[in-house]
Amino acid sequence: MGVQQRDEEGKPAKEHFRTMMLDYGQDVWNYAFFLTGRREMADDISQDVFLSVFRHFDTFEGKASVKTWLFAITRNTARNHMRTAFMRRVILVGRAQPSSSHPSAESEAMEAAFTDEIWEIVMKLPAKFREVLVLDAKYDMTMGEIALVLGVSEGTVKSRLSRARKKVSEAWKEESAYERA
Repeated sequence: MGVQQRDEEGKPAKEHFRTMMLDYGQDVWNYAFFLTGRREMADDISQDVFLSVFRHFDTFEGKASVKTWLFAITRNTARNHMRTAFMRRVILVGRAQPSSSHPSAESEAMEAAFTDEIWEIVMKLPAKFREVLVLDAKYDMTMGEIALVLGVSEGTVKSRLSRARKKVSEAWKEESAYERA
């Protein structure tokens, strides 16, 4: 019989892997869905990500957080899926946000309309700007983590994030002016 692999904390590797799937599985799926816009592709990508992690569990060097490492793998896996798939166009996706409180129906409707309008503006941005906004706003990643996920420098992340925010702001002002006219 072989010796059971253990992680750096002494836990069996399978147990650590299971915990990682439970802790980050939904985030990986959400990110894959954001990148592809298709549920079935997000399912496949998530599965491929965790299969890859399971096979190469010992390659995690700890230079970034586990979440950052998983997002980088997710992004690369999604890119590979998109390259091999016939889908090379931008797909608009709906938003899915859980609600923890119960505001009035009117405030919910107003917030949903506002969020949908902003989301539509964000989804019209080029992918490189969309991606930094989502990683920053939805996943609350640091500039360094985003840089690792995207494989670019922190300066590039800061520049893209600044430009993306400016583009969203300009589009929002333009749309608001159009509605008042």
